[in-house]
Amino acid sequence: MYLGRTLVTGETKARNWAFTLIELLVVIAIIAILAGMLLPSLAAAKESARRISCVNSLRQLGVSHLMYADDHEGYFVPRSFSPAWPSRLSNSYQNVQILRCPSDSIKPASYGTTNQSFSHDGAPRSYIINAWNDYFKANLSDAEFNGYMAADGKHVMKENAVRMPTDTIIFGEKVTTSGQFYMDFMQGVAGNDVEEVEQSRHGSKGGGNSTRSGGSNFAFADGSARYLRFGQSIVPVNMWAVTEAWRTNGSAIKF
Repeated sequence: MYLGRTLVTGETKARNWAFTLIELLVVIAIIAILAGMLLPSLAAAKESARRISCVNSLRQLGVSHLMYADDHEGYFVPRSFSPAWPSRLSNSYQNVQILRCPSDSIKPASYGTTNQSFSHDGAPRSYIINAWNDYFKANLSDAEFNGYMAADGKHVMKENAVRMPTDTIIFGEKVTTSGQFYMDFMQGVAGNDVEEVEQSRHGSKGGGNSTRSGGSNFAFADGSARYLRFGQSIVPVNMWAVTEAWRTNGSAIKF
């Protein structure tokens, strides 16, 4: 006798179960699509956080450098190798972790020393300091300049020699495989050392300077730090230089 209820058969149950599986597969497909859309955004957010951490570390190093000058009658850290600048500034920044950018490899190169008194020099390091090549080249004899480049310690940069501190770089990011402490743009390939500077660590398409995309962080002589796109630290103004002849001749540097 039919009492107005739906007769549920095995076939109906199978149809309902099949429909539920289709719904589940649709939901899974939607989740997969959304995940695929969100993952690049999450990766970009993580890189943005690493970039901010990097620029904050550079700012702290820049301030440490200015504090050093305040304590040494206006003189910046000298060009030296034992100790080098990481150890000379260590009393101001203390935490050795700030020497490594989170976007860099776990252990970037550093030409450190086995002397435990200067252990900061051998720590993994992502940054390179301005060696003020143009200033000393313009103000020293050839013999004196060669002595300066050999770190004889006789000549040290004064803070007041930097006429445009807002746009003059003290620290930049270096390439992972370079252990150099000093950015000597009068040395290296094609007569400059720009190949030691990492100019596209953040936001590059594929990574590395060869992509000529993205950019890197830099600390400036006024205590600030900021991101510059690839090549902007050199052209149209060479922000590593302090003399007019070299600041306006950035296009002559090959990179």
